[in-house]
Amino acid sequence: MKRARFSEEQIICILKEADAGAKVTELCRRHGISDATFYTWRSKYGGLEISEMRRLRQLEEENRRRHREGDQVFGRDSCNIKRGTEIP
Repeated sequence: MKRARFSEEQIICILKEADAGAKVTELCRRHGISDATFYTWRSKYGGLEISEMRRLRQLEEENRRRHREGDQVFGRDSCNIKRGTEIP
């Protein structure tokens, strides 16, 4: 899995700067992120504290791991299964 470029603390700090009134375009330029990345972070992590964000990431990782284990148990290759199709 790709290593995150920004830590949880950095993401929350950037979002709090915007909440404090900083211009989004200036924030993005200063931190080297796109507007799309900022708005994705805001929709996903907006209003969370650092501990809550860590817990969310932990739950997402656990969910991914369980999906992989389930695919192995049932002999499915998750890369070849289209979403919304019935699995025999």
